[in-house]
Amino acid sequence: MIHFPAQRRGPLSALSLRLLAALGLVFATVFVVWLDRDGYRDVDDSGLSLLDCFYYVVVSLSTTGYGDITPVSSSARLANVLFVTPARVLFLIILVGTTLEVLTEQYRTGRRLSRWRRTVKDHVIICGYGTKGRSAVSALLENGTDKSKIVVVERSGPALRQATSNGLVTIEGSATRSSVLEQAHVRTAKSVIIATDSDDASVLVALTVRQLTAGQVRIIAAVREAENAPLLKQSGAHHVIVSSATAGRLLGLSTSAPPLIDVVEDLLTPGQGMALAMRSAERDEVGRSPRELESLVIALVRRGKVVTLNDRAGAVIETGDMLVHVRDDRPQATTAL
Repeated sequence: MIHFPAQRRGPLSALSLRLLAALGLVFATVFVVWLDRDGYRDVDDSGLSLLDCFYYVVVSLSTTGYGDITPVSSSARLANVLFVTPARVLFLIILVGTTLEVLTEQYRTGRRLSRWRRTVKDHVIICGYGTKGRSAVSALLENGTDKSKIVVVERSGPALRQATSNGLVTIEGSATRSSVLEQAHVRTAKSVIIATDSDDASVLVALTVRQLTAGQVRIIAAVREAENAPLLKQSGAHHVIVSSATAGRLLGLSTSAPPLIDVVEDLLTPGQGMALAMRSAERDEVGRSPRELESLVIALVRRGKVVTLNDRAGAVIETGDMLVHVRDDRPQATTAL
């Protein structure tokens, strides 16, 4: 099932409010009729009890009007003209408005789904919206990816609601199922990020994505254990990040070289100071050494492969190279840029 970010109050909330308004209108009308109950007569010329008042109000507001209870005094008829009749019109507006709102909401959702299916392309699919998935989405948004280009596949209800409330399109279901990935239009996706809670599920997702896309979509996966990384690469993942090993290295650095932890956190935390970025080499930079540039270049990406500055091939920038550099990510620096 596909869920879109909520643009307005939900149908259940709207129905509840309208139901409360209708009940409030009924009780208010009953109160008016009860105050002047002596001005009404039943078919047996008896007065009105509280139940009779409710009965008269309900059949009057719903326009059923059996006629067995009628206003006979001038004050009762005046109350019908000034209050009961306008209340009847308002009651009908509430009922018809509720029906129209539900139908309109269904139509609007159908239109959004049809439009999304026609236009979704070159998007990023996030399989899993746990800690890793949320961090991946944050990184994508920080790098300029539009929310409409991100699709979350998750089977957990709370995680789905959180992703939807954050303005993301979500697919309810397991990413290991090809039908769920088909709903996410995996064949036209730019990349798939696998951020599931278990390595077994990550391997199954990678195999399913590779089978559906024939290896044409880039797959990035995270695993907990390093021994599962080769298995994921054999399953079709182009890049595998070992979360436990990375955390272990950081723990080791915190003991042997504590300041390095601050540097790494600065690079990975947006808006703090430094941030890693990548851009295309400009025409006047081709043929120059990366070390001569004003920005701090730490590596080159040439034909999909990383070239370090220590390599002989990284001594000169070539046409088509991507420059990996460290930028100033402080808010005042971003505003100045």
